[in-house]
Amino acid sequence: MRVCVIGTGYVGLVTGVCLAHIGHQVICVDNNEEKVKLMQSGQSPIFEPGLSELMQNAIQNGNIEFTTDLGAGVQHGEILFIAVGTPPLPNGESDTRYVEAVARGIGSHLNGGYKVIVNKSTVPIGSGDWVRMIVLDGVAEQQAALVGSGGTTVLDSKPDFDVVSNPEFLREGSAVYDTFNPDRIVLGGNSPRAAAMMKELYAPIVSREFAEDKSLPTVPVLVTDLSSAEMIKYAANAFLATKISFINEVANICDRVGADVTQVAKGIGLDSRIGGKFLNAGIGWGGSCFPKDVSALIHTADDYGYEAQLLKAAVSVNQRQRLIALEKLQQVLKILKGKTVGLLGLTFKPDTDDMRDAPALDLIENLTRLGAKVKAYDPLVSQSGMRHGLSNVLVETDAERLADGCDALVVVTEWKQFANLDYSKMAELMNNPVIIDGRNFLDQTAIEKAGFRYVGVGR
Repeated sequence: MRVCVIGTGYVGLVTGVCLAHIGHQVICVDNNEEKVKLMQSGQSPIFEPGLSELMQNAIQNGNIEFTTDLGAGVQHGEILFIAVGTPPLPNGESDTRYVEAVARGIGSHLNGGYKVIVNKSTVPIGSGDWVRMIVLDGVAEQQAALVGSGGTTVLDSKPDFDVVSNPEFLREGSAVYDTFNPDRIVLGGNSPRAAAMMKELYAPIVSREFAEDKSLPTVPVLVTDLSSAEMIKYAANAFLATKISFINEVANICDRVGADVTQVAKGIGLDSRIGGKFLNAGIGWGGSCFPKDVSALIHTADDYGYEAQLLKAAVSVNQRQRLIALEKLQQVLKILKGKTVGLLGLTFKPDTDDMRDAPALDLIENLTRLGAKVKAYDPLVSQSGMRHGLSNVLVETDAERLADGCDALVVVTEWKQFANLDYSKMAELMNNPVIIDGRNFLDQTAIEKAGFRYVGVGR
């Protein structure tokens, strides 16, 4: 099938590349010329395991192109994905200006032939009808411009298109895997024709043709109305964020009563009604999705006269949890002024270079405020040269340089590499071999054997 993906961030680029990999003809559109040139050369502008290889293969096979020409993309695609960002506004509401601009642009380039316009961006509930309205506004503006210039109208009737909501459930760091191995595919809309085309698009994924385990049952495809599909995305992320905040609250109680939250989490996770995923206590959630989506759902509830008290509590617990590592450092080191603290990891999760709303940033801000010197090592950030938000941090090139002269280390991101560092040597290089395991990631026995004082969360 012919596909156009507008926007090449995490969602758009992964979607476009993976659809090209399974055999569709894809054009990716972005208004950033430098970014498009980079992608045309076969280089990915984002770090995502496996993405660069798939992208280069798709280019070589002629299944994917990159352009700044929205008109060319709209004319090419039977299915048009809107995959631009919807960043949070200060009040928690989603900023939909980019979605509006793309929808209007699509309308201005429609020139006959049926199209399915797919909302892949995370948009406020009710946006499906709004996108349809904006597309039609774009069509009207195009017609008015043609008439005003003395030309003849291209369209004798309203363009033939439907809007579908197709929320993404990709995890940064495993987005390619998640695309080929989804738990479900959600399609929101009221057009059987559009739903049939979307099912055809995803057929190779639904049948597990590209899955890691091809013996699994076919992927469930849930067809809903537009608003329900949009709500599913928000509700899923809000539930997962709440689950993390719950286990963090339990961890804080465990700290006070002498229980071990890792054992508690295992015990409750074995209950099939609860499950063990997202029950890892630590220093809180961050990134581009959970904070934005939970805030947006709270804002939507407020708009409709409902106070989402549970969601607000989940956010409040998470904000407090980011200070847990700071509290534990103060308990061990007492006065932080004049001390050197090393952070193991900076990104909000492993296998990504994303630092949006990362707990590390709050920790850096507060340590600096209290007069501590902050050093950091991150497998990706240290190599990339990224320094946004890190002006008060000495970013080291390896873990041993990080440990040298430190009074304490804090595990901020659970990179797999951190499980196999030479902690004995690192302990020797430190002024005070203390490690605050903000993710309960390390083997406490091995760390203590290496000469460290180990402090976990809820342990």
